[in-house]
Amino acid sequence: MPDDQTDTRPHLVSLCGTYLKPEMQSIYRQLVGVRRFRNTVYAQWLENESQFPYPSLVKLTKLHHRPKGNFVKRFWYKYIIRQWPPPVEINKFVGPCHPWDMVDHLKSDQPDIVHAYYGHKAVTYLGMLEEWGGPWVVSFHGVDVARKVDDAEHLQGLQQVFEKAELVMARSDSLLVRLKELGCPSHKLRLNRTPIPLDHLVASRRAPPQNGQWRIVQACRLIAKKGILTAIEAMKRVVQAHPGTQYLLCGTGPQEEKIRSAIVTAGLEDNVKLLGWLDQAQLVGEYQRAHLFLHPSELTKESDQEGIPNSMLEAMATGLPVVATRHGGIPEAVTDGKDGLLVPEHSPNQLADAILALLNNPEKLGTLSEAAAETVRTNFGAETQIARMEDVYFEAMALYRARNAKQE
Repeated sequence: MPDDQTDTRPHLVSLCGTYLKPEMQSIYRQLVGVRRFRNTVYAQWLENESQFPYPSLVKLTKLHHRPKGNFVKRFWYKYIIRQWPPPVEINKFVGPCHPWDMVDHLKSDQPDIVHAYYGHKAVTYLGMLEEWGGPWVVSFHGVDVARKVDDAEHLQGLQQVFEKAELVMARSDSLLVRLKELGCPSHKLRLNRTPIPLDHLVASRRAPPQNGQWRIVQACRLIAKKGILTAIEAMKRVVQAHPGTQYLLCGTGPQEEKIRSAIVTAGLEDNVKLLGWLDQAQLVGEYQRAHLFLHPSELTKESDQEGIPNSMLEAMATGLPVVATRHGGIPEAVTDGKDGLLVPEHSPNQLADAILALLNNPEKLGTLSEAAAETVRTNFGAETQIARMEDVYFEAMALYRARNAKQE
């Protein structure tokens, strides 16, 4: 890799809130996968650097501003009439006031394009990006089309992001539809699917286990939208027909205790196992040993929805057929009856029916297995998707230049 002095490629800055949470494997693939750009990552917080090594990483510094205010008014409202916060503005800041030193870094580095990861983070970065003044794009990944969108102030911020960004990317067609509903102009929207590296994911046709010990795996954060409680309910029927079945949950999250309690209540302690967080090699090992991948995602009361789950695509690439729900971006990756089976959300009985349909039909299991591996290789290969993301960067740069040329 050429150093900064000899590298003539355009300079990309990738903005991340936290670099990087363990579940952000797909973002790491994008960061390290760009080829036509020299990439620098800016992050507010650094985590898991040994897991996600990166040579050009800038930690932003939090700025602490001391406001200049009227001491008499502050004393009056806070200590005399005890009306705090005060009903009128009594403080003022001199000059631009941003929470992080991002503007200084951007003005020093002068990148050709900036990519802000996650829409809600772009709301935070908006003022800083505007003061810098260069071209930037934003990508949406799922949670950011639900998070705080019922808050009028945040929604207004999102709509300003739509207005100011050159282009807006999303992981799935369903997310693009949602962004339109939130007010993003159609002409700015671009599809950028999850990049899946395939070299280490060897595909094999699945067949029934000789000993009856079926292995059904799900890899995800243990949160409500993953449908795990629905899956546990469905497993009661599956285990009645196939007592040796194991449902293996790979991941951690805030619902862990609730899930453990549901397992006990269902009497499935011998059949449902929580394996905790696994690294990539361990996870691929579980995929290779499994017979079926489960992902019964469901819309939560907060309207949190999936894009296209990365773990599902990786599992499919190893030849695991999928049983999942018609939720979010899942139907964009899984074709019912071709490479998996899809059922309605919040429906444990139909979920159980779909699982049993494959456990009871070895030929169908094998056919879907082969098609699952082919689907991912055709539609989600990492090189193809990262190249398309780079195309969006070049397009955004051209739009910025054209607009500035008209203003001159």
